[in-house]
Amino acid sequence: MSAPTPYLMFPGTAREALEAYAAVFGGEVAVNTYAEFSRTDGPAEAVAHGLLHGPVQLYAADAAEGDASLHVTGLMMSLLGHAEPATLRTWFAALAEAGEVREPLSRRPWGASDGVVTDRFGVTWLLGFEHGSDPDGAATSD
Repeated sequence: MSAPTPYLMFPGTAREALEAYAAVFGGEVAVNTYAEFSRTDGPAEAVAHGLLHGPVQLYAADAAEGDASLHVTGLMMSLLGHAEPATLRTWFAALAEAGEVREPLSRRPWGASDGVVTDRFGVTWLLGFEHGSDPDGAATSD
């Protein structure tokens, strides 16, 4: 079974967001414009459909005239255990650039590490990982 893939509607910044996410996570961006889809409900160069395909996959588009663009409350993009701890730390720091750290990425009382950041596009991300153990059962410092 595959998991849901987010489809984010931006207020004219979908291309910029997809390229920024590709810089953070890696992967390839594919974009189709309103003109390519023969749409007339927005600027010809606006993103009608975009995809980031890579370690983190998501879809994005520029909201059509009259449609709601990204305004999210009560939802986070979860990347818990999605990559190695060092990679998750790098992603967290990159998402925090020009964004807002809501909860620092740190070890929690239950033993795992996690943190919450809202990026410069207004998307909130939860990143975290469980700490592993070595063959002798000692906790690692990840």
